[in-house]
Amino acid sequence: MKNSPGNPKQLSPKQRAELLNALQTRFGKNLNRHKGLDWAKVQARLEAEPEKFWSLHEMERTGGEPDVVGQDKKTGEFIFFDCSAETPAGRTSLCYDRAALDARKEFKPKNSVMDLATAMGIGLLTEEEYFALQQLGEFDTKRSSWLKTPADIRKLGGAIYGDRRYGRVFVGHNGAESYYSGRGFRGTLKI
Repeated sequence: MKNSPGNPKQLSPKQRAELLNALQTRFGKNLNRHKGLDWAKVQARLEAEPEKFWSLHEMERTGGEPDVVGQDKKTGEFIFFDCSAETPAGRTSLCYDRAALDARKEFKPKNSVMDLATAMGIGLLTEEEYFALQQLGEFDTKRSSWLKTPADIRKLGGAIYGDRRYGRVFVGHNGAESYYSGRGFRGTLKI
């Protein structure tokens, strides 16, 4: 699915319809992720904020399989997470942030997690959000996902990631400049 030729961050009516259909189908197949939420309300909120279609499209295009996982009690916004079984395939082989990318002398990856997430208009899952996602199913049993790293860890040169192994969810660490073909990142978007 390519973007609308007039505006690179705007979807054509056909693309929006295809995306809405994919999201509605996924919503219906995974009711355990959003108990008590109504698709019609999600769709109405999304149509009231059409600029969010592009970010959801980018999540979908890169393999994230975005789905509603809750609703913010304060703002009423619906919360989407990438719910693909493994970290999105279209977002792997990335170091953590621009500082890490700039620090690499050789074999630089094509981009960083934080730069790509910003370009897509999405946030990175926090450690708490990652554990909440793992309550909804078994994710990242073969791969891992970079997580939003606390400033004190990042200041020391590290970054954190999560995965599920041996029936448990783990959070580990690496140098922020490292990158792997089996590690990507999961995004979040509020609408």
